Amino acid sequence: MREIDVKLITEKVKDLCMEANTDLGGDVLEAFDRAIEKEESPLGVEILKELKENARIARDERVAICQDTGFAVVFIELGQDVHLIGGDLKEAIFEGVRQGYRDGYLRKSICHPFTRANTGDNTPAIVHTEIVPGDRVGITVAPKGGGSENMSRVVMLTPSDGISGIKRYVVQRVKESGSNPCPPTIVGVGIGGTFELAAFLAKKSLLRPLESKNPDPELDQLEFEILTEINKLGIGPQGLGGRTTSLAVHILMMPCHIASLPLAVNIQCHAQRHKEAVI
Repeated sequence: MREIDVKLITEKVKDLCMEANTDLGGDVLEAFDRAIEKEESPLGVEILKELKENARIARDERVAICQDTGFAVVFIELGQDVHLIGGDLKEAIFEGVRQGYRDGYLRKSICHPFTRANTGDNTPAIVHTEIVPGDRVGITVAPKGGGSENMSRVVMLTPSDGISGIKRYVVQRVKESGSNPCPPTIVGVGIGGTFELAAFLAKKSLLRPLESKNPDPELDQLEFEILTEINKLGIGPQGLGGRTTSLAVHILMMPCHIASLPLAVNIQCHAQRHKEAVI
């Protein structure tokens, strides 16, 4: 059994909040380059170049990539051979978010659903905890902006809808979203499980590096087919036309009940922000 003081988790979450909001991943920047080569719209090309330049400025000057610094979504992989000491895990995570958004001069966006009164420190965070083998704690911080989150949906399809129904729904969701989620987007898809698990799968799928292969060959092919249809919509970068509406489609799937076909679509803006660390 390995003891880990939750103060270390607070410190790491703080750093990850700031890093995720200022340093866009290399996989996203490479996806911009590939899109620039393929994009047929001159305006679309210029927008993609501006997105790259924006990311460079954010990284070099340590300022937020976007004014919407998001809801702090934190994924924890807690080793079953870890004994946490020094306090409560969730509160340690919340404190890391408080410090990261304060010291990083990041916008606090979390408010009461009815009164809209701001909590003032970007807490509470959303925390997903998974018990895994080993004596380490894996932490991923993935800030999620409101514009793209607002375009996300969960639907309970019927089993007879099948794969074709899934494809139609995902493409239609992107079409109806238009420019709202700041395309080019990354489209997370969760299939199966239950109502709430489908949404979790869609969100978690966004953590996969762009251009990585889905380990399930059937899902890998489905991702390709959906992405192809999405990029025929003509929405383009920032909704101003072009063939680059989405950079990727990522799917996670679980078995479901015989009477159900849950489907979730979690749309992510072009700033696919997430950073990871292991303690």
